[in-house]
Amino acid sequence: MTDPLALWRRTADARVLLDGFHAVKHAVRFGAEIPVAVAVDRRAALALADELAPDVRRTLDALLTEVPEATYASLVPRPHPTAVAALAVRPSREARLLALSRLPRTAPVVVLDEPRNLGNAGAVIRLAAGFGATGVVTTGTLDPWHPTVVRGGAGLHFATTVERLAVDELPPGPVFALDPEGEDLRGVKLPDDAVLAFGSERSGLSAALRARADQLLALPMRPQVSSYNLATSVAMTLYHWSAGGGGTELRDGFPGPDTI
Repeated sequence: MTDPLALWRRTADARVLLDGFHAVKHAVRFGAEIPVAVAVDRRAALALADELAPDVRRTLDALLTEVPEATYASLVPRPHPTAVAALAVRPSREARLLALSRLPRTAPVVVLDEPRNLGNAGAVIRLAAGFGATGVVTTGTLDPWHPTVVRGGAGLHFATTVERLAVDELPPGPVFALDPEGEDLRGVKLPDDAVLAFGSERSGLSAALRARADQLLALPMRPQVSSYNLATSVAMTLYHWSAGGGGTELRDGFPGPDTI
């Protein structure tokens, strides 16, 4: 029988770290391949599953290995309050590129142009998964599969498609780029095959992305307010798309915050 800890230490560099019960829950729910998972208190982790995610309880029961707290802490960069973690297999790049390029699309692709903040990128991936977006693409140097991004995304990388591409490699479809000089978003209907591009938190759109855009759009904003948070901007834009008839498979209403 394979030693779970030996398997963890042997394969960690090539796997996706799922940090916390919530990330593990979502990865299981959306079909991630998880070779190993650990918990400091296995019974407490399964009780959380009974309360919050009974649909994955049986899978977690088969996956989780109880380990001492010190051992758990040695496996993760920043221990999570739930003291649960797992390693998942990243979907192949070929599969990710195929999912992004496939037409027709039923939901937009979100592009983060040269983002800088790992937590913001994770929050956008979580939003995109919630709205059923086809995927999230980053340009620039930020790794969208960095452990901090996965933690911020609550494991929902496995509920959408996440990839890093150059601007000239963006998926097909009309590119709508968010910019203060653009046309008011409220007057534009966004198609399902849209590529929605958002500039970095500090610098805005790069010259390459601006040149690639088919149309610039602006979010409504009170005068003298500098900007919205990146995740807020993405949420407003995806909501506008869905309110215009996109995302018909989304359920009515939204759940409350899930912070575990």
